[in-house]
Amino acid sequence: MSGHSKWSTIKRKKAAIDAKRGKIFTKLIKEITVAARSGGGDINANPRLRLAVDNAKGANMPADNIDRAIKKATGELEGVSFSELTYEGYGPSGIALLIESVTDNKNRTVADVRHYLSKHGGSLGETGSVAWMFDRKGVITLPAQGKSEDDMMEIVLEAGADDLQFEDDFFEITSEVENFENVRKAIADADLKIENASLQWIAKNTIGISGEDAEKLEKLIDALEDNDDVQNVYTNADFGESE
Repeated sequence: MSGHSKWSTIKRKKAAIDAKRGKIFTKLIKEITVAARSGGGDINANPRLRLAVDNAKGANMPADNIDRAIKKATGELEGVSFSELTYEGYGPSGIALLIESVTDNKNRTVADVRHYLSKHGGSLGETGSVAWMFDRKGVITLPAQGKSEDDMMEIVLEAGADDLQFEDDFFEITSEVENFENVRKAIADADLKIENASLQWIAKNTIGISGEDAEKLEKLIDALEDNDDVQNVYTNADFGESE
């Protein structure tokens, strides 16, 4: 299958750093809360919540934290009301950015996002300005666990996976949204530990970026992801390459 974008590796390493410093718990709790509020607190009847809980468990979040987040969302405990917002913008060299957020204060979040973009050579765009450059896909990341690429392809292709990439002893598997759950289940049925499984925005085409602009873009993305309201940042940049 296709080659590996350096951005995939960067994202995974960023997530590992966030996990070590506990920052990822804040983002996971927000996802659990939003999922439970929109689809109910039963993980068997709410696929989005089940996925959020699985990812929280994969990050070693205590069960009490998970249960409390669900109960706050369903009204059993008092909690904060969150809104989901997606911002579109541009980074250095006109690189496209999709920024997903979950916030209890829309005015604060948009001001923060606009500030980060402006400070690091970017700008906030209009709704629809860059979203068309991305496709919604299911993405699953897991360590190799002794499996070769051929072994993994045999497991996931029949379940509906579109793409398999391998780097640094990790697999990244991509599928259409409608096949995502089948692929995730096939991996779980093979007794393989999944590091992360989520629906993501994947660039239809990437733009090579390197040198000073790449450094600026990484600093911008770091600033955005360091904000507790920002859940995910997606880009069409291909780091380390230039056109």
